Amino acid sequence: MFSAGAESLLHQAREIQDEELKKFCSRISKLLQAEDLGPDTLDSLQRLFLIISATKYNRRLEKTCVDLLQATLGMAACPEQLQVLCAAILREMSPSDSLSLVWDHTQNSRQLSLVASVLFAQGDRNEEVSAVGQGVLRALESRQPEGPSLRYLLPIMAKVVVLSPGTLQEDQATLLSKRLVDWLRYASLQQGLPHSSSFFSTPRARQPGPITEVDGAVATDFFTVLSTGHRFTEDQWLNVQAFSMLRAWLLHSGPEGLGILDTDDRSEQEGSTLSVISATSSAGRLLPPRERLREVAFEYCQRLIEQSNRRALRKGDSDLQKACLVEAVLVLDVLCRQDPSFLYRSLSCLKTLHGRVRGDPASVRVLLPLARFFLSHGEAAAVDSEAVYQHLFTRIPLEQFHSPMLAFEFVQFCRDNLHLFGGHLGTLRLSFPNLFKFLAWNSPPLTSEFVALLPALVDAGTALEMLHALLDLPCLTAVLDLQLRSLPASSERPLWDTSLRAPSCLEAFRDPKFQGLFQYLLRPKASGATERLVPLYQLLQPMAGCARVAQCAEAVPTLLQTFFSAVTQVADGALINQLALLLLGRSDSLYPAPGYAARVHSVLSSQFLALCTLKPSLVVELARDLLEFLGSVNGLRSRASLVTSVVWAVGEYLSVAYDRRCTVEQINKFFEALEALLFEVTQCRPSAALPRCPPKVVTALMTTLTKLASRSQDLIPRASLLLSKMRTLTQSPATSSMHSKEGAEAICTRATELLTLLKMPSVAQFVLTPSTEVCSPRYHRDVNTALPLALRTVSRLVEREAGLLPG
Repeated sequence: MFSAGAESLLHQAREIQDEELKKFCSRISKLLQAEDLGPDTLDSLQRLFLIISATKYNRRLEKTCVDLLQATLGMAACPEQLQVLCAAILREMSPSDSLSLVWDHTQNSRQLSLVASVLFAQGDRNEEVSAVGQGVLRALESRQPEGPSLRYLLPIMAKVVVLSPGTLQEDQATLLSKRLVDWLRYASLQQGLPHSSSFFSTPRARQPGPITEVDGAVATDFFTVLSTGHRFTEDQWLNVQAFSMLRAWLLHSGPEGLGILDTDDRSEQEGSTLSVISATSSAGRLLPPRERLREVAFEYCQRLIEQSNRRALRKGDSDLQKACLVEAVLVLDVLCRQDPSFLYRSLSCLKTLHGRVRGDPASVRVLLPLARFFLSHGEAAAVDSEAVYQHLFTRIPLEQFHSPMLAFEFVQFCRDNLHLFGGHLGTLRLSFPNLFKFLAWNSPPLTSEFVALLPALVDAGTALEMLHALLDLPCLTAVLDLQLRSLPASSERPLWDTSLRAPSCLEAFRDPKFQGLFQYLLRPKASGATERLVPLYQLLQPMAGCARVAQCAEAVPTLLQTFFSAVTQVADGALINQLALLLLGRSDSLYPAPGYAARVHSVLSSQFLALCTLKPSLVVELARDLLEFLGSVNGLRSRASLVTSVVWAVGEYLSVAYDRRCTVEQINKFFEALEALLFEVTQCRPSAALPRCPPKVVTALMTTLTKLASRSQDLIPRASLLLSKMRTLTQSPATSSMHSKEGAEAICTRATELLTLLKMPSVAQFVLTPSTEVCSPRYHRDVNTALPLALRTVSRLVEREAGLLPG
């Protein structure tokens, strides 16, 4: 969440219209054509970048402005800040046909890196990615000191490897592996020379000092990304960049097929005697370049793990230690998958590392790659995997749900490793209440991730509890907010809506009387039971206006649709009935966030119809519950969409055609209930407390009553009388306040149509309850039995003037 100042700037940038942007581009064009590119130019380019990056859609810039931005990017004498901004603006525009950058005449390697970033954003047009990669490789082959600085070229190569893996030939891949070995293992241990600030600077003052460790000790082993100093040499910078691209390069250059081994096959390889022997013999023989790179990568990761044990003097170095641990474990995982001999050399230090970081909340992100490692290597790792996952899914979401980076990485970890969970998938599914804490607190960025993950979490045994949890997600957000507010003051506390003051909610959160409900909502695992949280809704109503709660409420409808798409794949008849009952029961029991109930009712109504379509006999089996639901007008107007769906389902599926257990007595009971409901909604005067009933509900009630009457012809006189009253009622001036003019016309038209059909009961049954043959595709295609022909015939039969005579 941005600060108020940042939000204001973004809002202003998004509100700028095309005409204003055109004038601003003209001003920038004049500035870029000037000889002196001063502070005004820098400020204007910063503003332009904000404008085009603040919206999801591409902004159209004037061609003159675009051409000048490209020209400025290609100027050798242009200040670096301006070139960085030009490249950033052009990347935001990409892909675009108006860009025509040329990279092969660029001599400055820093400038080439900026040009290449724009070309990569354009996509691989005319195989430019491959061409840029070949140009960088030629620079890497050159060892001339006066050549271009490789410090800016290596990141380009890393990107080329990902975007265009087939660019490198075998000899080029071997060369790059050799160079990576040199940079990773043999970087200087002396700091870089300081820039001379005076002619009288003494040679002694310019002597470089030794590289140190994060704890200040002088480094005695080879240089790594965790080595510290005041200034760094070129090869030390290359060491850092080489490590940043190491994992991508190992995946690219590794043995073919090893990345897709089954777990059982990999375990056999990892457990072989040959693997153990090769682990001890590799150091005593000359290795090919790629194997040598893997060996050096293993040594580098081992050294990083050793360096992470040191107590960093600065917080920035401490954060860097944790980031490097994450990458080191991921690299070791790749190495062990490519060569099982590394597994036995890695296990000892990784087990020790896991024991050290599992109790350190600051190092929690390291647990994810460690869990991935133990998942990937199965029984060969000889680790109690169940204990690892129990800690991972129980403690971390409970304590770290407010960390946005961890939340994203945790959910992504679950998504990416579903194929590896195997027997531990049950642990993941039972942990959905904890995973939902990440979602409740970070709903905008995590909604799409959970849409992809949710189908794997859905299980028939926990489906009902999960649906309750999804509906209560905004309430969970409010409770998590209260939980953080109740903690002792901390300088690293996550941000919340400080403008919100809810002392009564905090008191309720601490009240022992409500602890059971709060603890149920904050449970770490599925409990197999559900609790009615209506008391909490009332207590936490002041929190409903919180921005984070509102964001979560907006995400719930999308998640509900995903849930129902998944649960219908595993649900049996009994579960479908339970889901339908839950929809009806929760329709009037939702957290009162603004607009939340209306959005949820829209989803619940469509999903109730989907459940009925999946199991038409549901209406007969749940007849008593449906009658109870329809038996009261209380809350009907707030649940109009769901009530309409239930009424339509009764008219559609309460028939012997769908369930032979359907009786005339059931039809009569539903007719009486719907008749009373229609009378109530049409007789009640609208007011501020009781808004007008939507015409859609009225027309659905009339149609369903007519359908039921066509199936029990004793009801036809009552239905005809009711429809006549409705037609008269809508035409009466006294009822004009109940419906709009269009709504009254729609009700009157529907009543007239239904009355006309009921004059011929057999025709009404044919139209309102068509047989299976009528619904088949043949009935609509065959000229002799086409439904339009039948409807035209019916229209002639019911017209008073035409009678039974042909036109």
